[in-house]
Amino acid sequence: MNTETLIQEILDGKIFIYPTDTLYGIGCDATNQQAVDKIKDIKVRDREKPLSIIAPSIEWIEQNCIVDVDINKYLPGAYTLILKKKNKDFLSWVSNNDSLGIRIPDNDFCRQVQKSGVPFITTTVNLAGEPFAINTNDISQEIKKQVDHIIDIGELSGRPSTLVIDGKEIKR
Repeated sequence: MNTETLIQEILDGKIFIYPTDTLYGIGCDATNQQAVDKIKDIKVRDREKPLSIIAPSIEWIEQNCIVDVDINKYLPGAYTLILKKKNKDFLSWVSNNDSLGIRIPDNDFCRQVQKSGVPFITTTVNLAGEPFAINTNDISQEIKKQVDHIIDIGELSGRPSTLVIDGKEIKR
C-alpha cells in the first residue's frame, strides 16, 4: 500500500493489524472514537483500560504532553513513554486518566503512519490476557476478519516495549 493510500485509509477510520519494532499491533486513528471503541471490542478489552498511541512527531508530543524525560533517548525505539497530558480530557476515549502512553516505533510502517499527522492506536493484537503475536499466523481468524488491513512483514523480535514512567525503565 502506498503512503498516500495508507494515510487516506487511516483518516477514513480503517483498522489495521501492523508490525511495530517489537510485536504485531492493532491500530487506527486515535482521534476517531468510534474506531478506537471497535478496537476495544475486537480485543474484548475493558473500555476503561488505557491504550497507547504512536505519536505523529516529537513536536506533537511536546504540544500535548508534559515531557519529563529526554524523548530523543527513547524515541524512535522499543519504548512506551507514560507522560502526563497537558489537558486531562485530551483523547479521553484512549486514556481516561491524566496520562498517555506514547510510542514511536523504529520501523518503516510506523514511519509511514506518522505521515498521517494524527496519533495512531498501538496495542497488541491479541485478546486481553492472550499471548502476543510475533507473526500474523499467531493472530486468531476471529480478530483478522474484523480488521480492514493486515500488514505482514514476517516474524518480529517478540519483546514488548519497555515502559518509561517518571524517567524509570520498566521491562515487561
